[in-house]
Amino acid sequence: MNKKLTLRLEDDLIDFAKEYSAKTGKSVSRIVANLFESMKNEETEEINDLSPTVNSLKGILKGKEIDKTDYKKHLEEKYL
Repeated sequence: MNKKLTLRLEDDLIDFAKEYSAKTGKSVSRIVANLFESMKNEETEEINDLSPTVNSLKGILKGKEIDKTDYKKHLEEKYL
């Protein structure tokens, strides 16, 4: 369902949007919609940019009581 959205912009931006619209053959509404779709897709891509390994580990320590001493102990056991 399409809804109406009113934007308040500076005159020079409105002029630019109309010129760009005429040059590309797209309506200003379509240009704005494409911008929002692009922003929405960027958020999704940021989540998917993680490797499968990192993605599988994401949140694994949530709620665990881990601090620097635990990490220090791990390093000592590993390297000493």
